[in-house]
Amino acid sequence: MKGARITALAGGTGSVKLVRGLYTINRSTLTVIVNVGDNVWMHGLYVCPDIDTIVYGLAGILDQPRGWGVKDDTFNFQKQLASLGEETWFQLGDRDLATHVWRTMRLRKGATVSEITKALCERFSIEAKVIPVTNEFVETRVVADHEEMHLQEFWVKRRGRDTVTRIKYFRAAKAQPAPEVLDAIGSADLVIICPANPISSIGPILAVPGVRRALSRTSAKVLAVSPIIGSNPVSGPAGTFMKAMKIEVSPLGVALFYRSFLDEMVLHISDRNLAPRMTGIGVKPKITDVLMRSAEDEIRLAKFLVTDV
Repeated sequence: MKGARITALAGGTGSVKLVRGLYTINRSTLTVIVNVGDNVWMHGLYVCPDIDTIVYGLAGILDQPRGWGVKDDTFNFQKQLASLGEETWFQLGDRDLATHVWRTMRLRKGATVSEITKALCERFSIEAKVIPVTNEFVETRVVADHEEMHLQEFWVKRRGRDTVTRIKYFRAAKAQPAPEVLDAIGSADLVIICPANPISSIGPILAVPGVRRALSRTSAKVLAVSPIIGSNPVSGPAGTFMKAMKIEVSPLGVALFYRSFLDEMVLHISDRNLAPRMTGIGVKPKITDVLMRSAEDEIRLAKFLVTDV
């Protein structure tokens, strides 16, 4: 277990708890490949929500009740912006805002998102590698009620109220994996798909050319933690998006979505009855409590996942 090279595929709020647990037990040998489909230009700044959630979580400054942003942040920028008549549906705290200003300044000087993320981790003394899946602008777009919109607009501005008919990964097919991404998968001892939304958090990662192939060809075991218990997502719009993509909202549906590369699926204890069906599609089931209510739970689940490495 100790010293094992672990690569995790992660989104934001659905992944950060497990990433923290993995970091606690394998700090210097953990690589986290992060979704960029949520990235958005806002108020002239380039915001990377999933990257920042993972970085803030590993740095110990994440606003845990919200699941995003910096803890104890203030929102004076937003208040002033609203007073000037601008929309403020996408909340950016004042300390969080500094990250986006700094990132945008570096982008304009020619740095890549990978380079900026590495520098951000160094600022926070994070030993793990945190890598965006691509340095290019890949955008998750939601088609709902005959209108196409950015994921952030659907989920944050419109609060997920629209009827979703399709999810698109705009520009993903022409994107290139960021440096180190494919090697992090190929050289790993264990690859873990975090319990994130399979469509909007993991899906954009898989949509980048070369990633699915690397996952199917790696000699490492590829294991996923189910983000669905019974027929209910642990959090977020996973159920809505899976239905739109004609995928069964269940751990089995998630396993089928990952089937081309998946070796094992970790099921919640209440879904142990699905074990024979998992075996039937060629995926080995593992059973445990997948809910992470505390830091102790995060470490417990992380240790469970790496037991056989």
